[in-house]
Amino acid sequence: MKEIYIVGASGFGREVAWLIDELDEWSIKGFIDDNPSLLGEIINEIPVIGNSDFLLQTDEIANVCIAIGNPEVRQEIFNRLRANPNLRYPNVIARNVRIDKTIKMGIGNIICCHSILTVNIKLGNFNHINLDCTIGHDVEMNDYITVYPSVNISGNVKIGSCCEFGTGSQIIQGKRIVNNVVIGASATVVKDIKESGVYVGCPARRIK
Repeated sequence: MKEIYIVGASGFGREVAWLIDELDEWSIKGFIDDNPSLLGEIINEIPVIGNSDFLLQTDEIANVCIAIGNPEVRQEIFNRLRANPNLRYPNVIARNVRIDKTIKMGIGNIICCHSILTVNIKLGNFNHINLDCTIGHDVEMNDYITVYPSVNISGNVKIGSCCEFGTGSQIIQGKRIVNNVVIGASATVVKDIKESGVYVGCPARRIK
C-alpha cells in the first residue's frame, strides 16, 4: 500500500482523508498543517506530524495531496513545496466517480464522491471537484480551480486558473471564464466572463 501525506487538517482535509481511506490504495502517514497549534494533535485518528518545512526537508520520495479549498493558498503551498523534487502529487479520485477514459488531467487533482465527468475533458493541475458535481464534454479547466458541491458545468466551457464555483452554481454550454473569478452559490453563468471578480445571481452579474 502506498503512503501519502495530506496537506490541510481542516474540514476539506478531513473529507479527503475519508475519501483516501475508502480507496484502500493509500496509507495516510499524517496531516501536514502550518497552524502551530495543531502540531501533535490527533484528528480523526490521523496525527498532525508537521508543517510545510517537514515536507521540504524530506529526502525520500513522498506522495502529497494538497487538500486546501482556497485556490490561491493552494497555489502558494505548491509553489513553496516544489523546491523539493522528491515530492509527488497524485490525482485522488473517489471510487464512485464516473469518469471517461478520454479525460486528460495533470497532477494533484481531487475529485470527490458522486461526481460525473463525461468525455474529452481537460483538467490542469491541483483542481478540486467536490461532491455531486457534473462536468460536460470538452470542458477545459486550467489550474487551481475549486468546484464546490453540486455544481453543473455544461459542455465546451473553458475556465481560467484560480477560480471558485459556489455550491449549486451552473454554467451553461460554451461559456468562457477568465482567471480569478468567484461564482457565488446558486448563480447561473449565461454569458462569457471577461473580467476577474465576484459574480452572483441569476443571471450572474459582477459585484466586485
